[in-house]
Amino acid sequence: MSLHQRLTEARAVEDVPEVPRRQILDEINKRIHQQLIEALGPELYDRSTSSDELKAKIADKLKELMAREQTQLSPAEKSRLNEEISNDVLGYGPLDQFLKNTEVTEIMVNGAESIYIERFGKLELSGEKFLDENHLRRIIEKIVAQVGRRIDESVPMVDARLQDGSRVNAIIPPLAIGGPKLTIRKFAADPFKVEDLIGFGTLAPKVAMFLEACVRGRLNVIVSGGTGSGKTTTLNVLSSFIPTDERIVTIEDAVELQLHQDHVVQLESRPANIEGKGEVAIRDLVRNALRMRPDRIVVGEARGGEALDMLQAMNTGHDGSLSTVHANSPRDVLSRLETMVLMSGMELPIRAIREQVSSAIDIIIQQARLRDGTRRITHVTEVQGMEGDIITLQDLFLFDFSMGLDEAGKFKGKLKSTGIRPKFAQRLQDLGIPLPGEVFQFEYIGRGTAS
Repeated sequence: MSLHQRLTEARAVEDVPEVPRRQILDEINKRIHQQLIEALGPELYDRSTSSDELKAKIADKLKELMAREQTQLSPAEKSRLNEEISNDVLGYGPLDQFLKNTEVTEIMVNGAESIYIERFGKLELSGEKFLDENHLRRIIEKIVAQVGRRIDESVPMVDARLQDGSRVNAIIPPLAIGGPKLTIRKFAADPFKVEDLIGFGTLAPKVAMFLEACVRGRLNVIVSGGTGSGKTTTLNVLSSFIPTDERIVTIEDAVELQLHQDHVVQLESRPANIEGKGEVAIRDLVRNALRMRPDRIVVGEARGGEALDMLQAMNTGHDGSLSTVHANSPRDVLSRLETMVLMSGMELPIRAIREQVSSAIDIIIQQARLRDGTRRITHVTEVQGMEGDIITLQDLFLFDFSMGLDEAGKFKGKLKSTGIRPKFAQRLQDLGIPLPGEVFQFEYIGRGTAS
């Protein structure tokens, strides 16, 4: 062979792109993962096997499979593969690190190669990914199976929860274009207390004192806001003010509230089965709760016809109830409640609905996630009653947006008193729950723009 031919062949070999090391490791991961599942099979799902025994079996089998692997692996690569495969089998694969990270509040999987996280109120691309769509699908199926639900082509979307209470939503093809999608709203293992919300700037100390008095005084409270504004966290804090000697019944789509009182009964809705039967809706649970001798009813979120049953409960002796509603302002809460009552199928005149709402709801707490990533209470508003056909509202506390931003781009504003005492102040006084006058002392609120 001539020198020219040898040089040409050498260049051709050099032009062949080298397979990235990470791709090689991913292929090994897939291969060993599949071998592990085939080898252990039913043992992975045997509930009689303790977690420690299962971990030991997986570790032994992984060691055996790694020893058979022909590709040369460094100790660091072996350790990483061991950890990744163990997380897949025992946990939730690449999501485990984010579930353990207390700074991460939300995980959004847009596909096998796209995992976004929310940290300090801001979204960022994590850089982690699943091996492929099948890998992501296995993790989703594992999560929903743990709460006795299923996801497949006949039931392509599902709400579920993790063992720590974190909220999970999954949706798969054909509804999700481009592969399965998964969203996890994390909840702290140690629920936030009112002191935490004050520290975050979500509310002011005197507002916390006022809201505690409202809950102890058995006023009906609605927490409203957009998705991710912190409604459930605030509802959880409000529920912590309920006296320990009262019977509390909570009603939720997926259990999220973490109450520490002794006498708490938790109810959870159930979707229909594959035959379209067996559904138990929030509305059914609200009706059932009325027969359970509750002192308080806490509805995680009102989003349909159950609003009518909830309002009727509030108006028939079950005062002190709490709930959340999706709305952009306190006035919008009233419109949303009207719409939800109409969704119940009862053909009530609008005035009758408004009278129900005005007599049932005492306080609306509006919460928002601002553009700096913080979650703040922007309004604490009293529902005063009817004037003609209109429900009258009165803002007791407002967030002062006019204070501007600091050097870090964070809002410097805080929740301030409008100087108006609520109509129910005397009612609280009569119940032995006095509120100091300084709670309602007027604070200047400039003209600002909500964001």
